[in-house]
Amino acid sequence: MIGTAEVVLKDNGLVVVCRTQGEARAAIIKGRLESEGIPALLQYESAGIVYGLTFDGLGEVRVLVPVGLEEEARRLIESDEFE
Repeated sequence: MIGTAEVVLKDNGLVVVCRTQGEARAAIIKGRLESEGIPALLQYESAGIVYGLTFDGLGEVRVLVPVGLEEEARRLIESDEFE
């Protein structure tokens, strides 16, 4: 199910391709996508980062890419090479 925030993101040309717990894993994914020429952004609640909280969605980090690169980004994230 797509939430309201994700609809707004898609309207602005971005889509969530991955959700992680904690910034470290998300930063690795972002770096890997960018190394393949896919621009990526990280979106997270600041309280989760500031206080180190990882429950109730506060530690969740969303990886965003342009809509037109969604399939390529998902394939890369799900590939065996990525792990």
